Amino acid sequence: MEKNDFFLKRIRELADLSYQRDIVTFSDFLNLNEQNMVNSLRQQFPQIIVESSGGYANAERQMVAFHPDALAFTWEYPIDCLKIEPKSLKFSEELTHRDYLGALLNLGVDRAMIGDILVQEKAAWFFCNKKMTEFFIKNLCRVRHTNILITIVDKQEELPSPKMETIHGTCASVRLDSLIALAFKASRSSMVSYIEGGQVFVNGKLITSNGYEPREGDIISVRGKGRFIYEGTSHQTRKGRSSIQLSLYI
Repeated sequence: MEKNDFFLKRIRELADLSYQRDIVTFSDFLNLNEQNMVNSLRQQFPQIIVESSGGYANAERQMVAFHPDALAFTWEYPIDCLKIEPKSLKFSEELTHRDYLGALLNLGVDRAMIGDILVQEKAAWFFCNKKMTEFFIKNLCRVRHTNILITIVDKQEELPSPKMETIHGTCASVRLDSLIALAFKASRSSMVSYIEGGQVFVNGKLITSNGYEPREGDIISVRGKGRFIYEGTSHQTRKGRSSIQLSLYI
């Protein structure tokens, strides 16, 4: 059985368990492709509500929850947010997303236990399955050569605001390939392989058509490149091109 078949089997098991026992069940943190596969199965569970969260608004990696329509009790996602900061700013390095993720995975942890990692200046915030919180606090002591401290973040206000770069440009038409080319400063033709290769998602849904027309406010993710928000068009130029504004996550 292929990896995707195992994954879909597990998703069906979680949905069936929720229905049979009248409980809430949760997946691990899923990437965009896995979230898309879950969405493709929704119609198979008419008696089950399927929701998702990554611990904060517009998270890329998300945990999916399955629960009966008439659930009688309140519940919450088993997600914690942990902050990593250096013990001494004076001796800290410039650390990247890759550095933090590598340090976490080097502990022997499955990637599915970890959600998004937000990096800002000398600190990082990452989301994890609640059952792993104590393990990370006890075992993650260093990122590269920097000795670090880990604390639990209790309030959403303590999370950093995402850094965005505003991009302006013009397109002959508001097509997916045109917007991606504008966002990542590439040619439309070079973006075709990303779209047709199943690497482009709009609001978590896989899109494989170059001519797909996003709507204002859509979040477009390109695996291996990044993601951005399509903010909309402002006016038509004299040559009939649309003036576009994007907000790129950096």
